[in-house]
Amino acid sequence: MFESLSERLESAFKQLKGEGRISEINVATTVKEIRRALVDADVNYKIAKEFTDRVKDKALGEKVITAISPSQLMVKIVKDELADLMGNTEVELDIKTNPTVILIAGLQGSGKTTFSGKLANFLKTQKNKKPLLVAADIYRPAAIDQLKVLGGQVGVEVYSEPENKNAVQIAENAIKHAKAQGNNIVIIDTAGRLAVDEVMMTEVADIKAAVKPQEILFVVDAMTGQDAVNTAKAFNDRLDFTGVVLTKLDGDTRGGAALTIKYTVQKPIKFVSMGEKLDTLDVFYPERMAQRILGMGDITTLVERAQAQFNEEQAKKLEKKIRQNQFDFDDFKEQLQQIKKMGSIKDLLGMIPGVGKAVKDLDISDDSFKGIEAMINSMTPAERGNPDLIDGSRRKRIAKGAGKDITDVNQFMKQFEQMRQMMKMMNKMPGGAKGLKMRG
Repeated sequence: MFESLSERLESAFKQLKGEGRISEINVATTVKEIRRALVDADVNYKIAKEFTDRVKDKALGEKVITAISPSQLMVKIVKDELADLMGNTEVELDIKTNPTVILIAGLQGSGKTTFSGKLANFLKTQKNKKPLLVAADIYRPAAIDQLKVLGGQVGVEVYSEPENKNAVQIAENAIKHAKAQGNNIVIIDTAGRLAVDEVMMTEVADIKAAVKPQEILFVVDAMTGQDAVNTAKAFNDRLDFTGVVLTKLDGDTRGGAALTIKYTVQKPIKFVSMGEKLDTLDVFYPERMAQRILGMGDITTLVERAQAQFNEEQAKKLEKKIRQNQFDFDDFKEQLQQIKKMGSIKDLLGMIPGVGKAVKDLDISDDSFKGIEAMINSMTPAERGNPDLIDGSRRKRIAKGAGKDITDVNQFMKQFEQMRQMMKMMNKMPGGAKGLKMRG
């Protein structure tokens, strides 16, 4: 995500490295490179020009203090301007009404149906709501089935009328059903087309008029660049939507849509979605995204994802086991599974300041833990609970059961033992296991 833009901006800031002060000449050179980087990222030239003009004016108006170099100051200015361009502050969903009706719109292939499932999961798990998914796409044959599969995966009911070809009527009936069943959120997945057309626009506008949704979310594929921005404008002119959802941000996207869609339609980006996993949906924070674009990482989001997976009760149990030197393979496997739920491993590493650049060219598969899990699964319950039982013959059996070489098992056992030794050492230090947990 934004890798090319990040590299180009870093190159632009290097123009100021070694400079003792900011001047018209060195700022002009840097700003020119920043503008080129934005245009190459599929940002409209007019927007890129306005953006860099503001950066230049701010940079020339600043005095560099001793502790901050010109390049550091320029990075801060660009970060602030990027955040402002993308909306500056996050905007939450308006879900106070009971039931709250959320209309999902967008082109076919933008990821509307998958997002609907992710949103239902988000509202159920993060906001403690009882959502109802509504299959109002009456054209795409597999749309109802796809939504039912997604609803089943997240434990959310899906309302559908397969024989009814009136999308407005389906939406109205779904809201009646929601009121009767006690659903406080209704998410309506509407039909999409390959391109903007009058039939689609009329239908979704009619649904809006009939159900009067509190939220209309326009879902857009971030990989389509400026086309996404133009499509958003066409939809907004007809629907006056309340927010934008950017999907496929984990793909080969140049970032133009994310950077300029707020500027163009004056509507906030509310969510960003990456991958197919139903728990990979993030609230959009402009400042955090600006930090990630500039290679500063995003520790806040990383911590929030961790907090969503690790509850206090589990943490206390783990702390107790570490304190008593009883950390075993069952505990280790549980930690791996929780880390996997946090999202793509490469994406998680990219949130750590300075690490994103180091791993950008590495092929880090989300299946990295499969070999370790296979070895743990090949152990008996007694072996998982008491690692000291595992001798040479047991290691051979574990290797065979996991489809691994004996050297893989030996290496894993060695690393696990080193980790346990480190835990023992930490227990002897002030703070003990609690200190270890905090350091982790």
